[in-house]
Amino acid sequence: MSPKRRAALNVLFVLGAAAIVLFLARAPHETTAHLPKDEIHLKFHGIEDKKEAERFCGECHLGDDAPAPLSKNHPPANRCLFCHKR
Repeated sequence: MSPKRRAALNVLFVLGAAAIVLFLARAPHETTAHLPKDEIHLKFHGIEDKKEAERFCGECHLGDDAPAPLSKNHPPANRCLFCHKR
């Protein structure tokens, strides 16, 4: 490989890496609320398996008569801990 070609590939690599870093640096900040560390939610922090912990979310958050129902514009409530981190 010629030195010019190698230099051109190195420049392309550096430009590509810089573009990726710039793209990631401009990403929006996390806006989803974390799972609260209150008395109600504390037991879910100790359950290792996310799917197991998510089984109980519907007790308080699903249904019109739920104690803390989800808002009308909330995404489907089948993967709570995908967005709401512990």
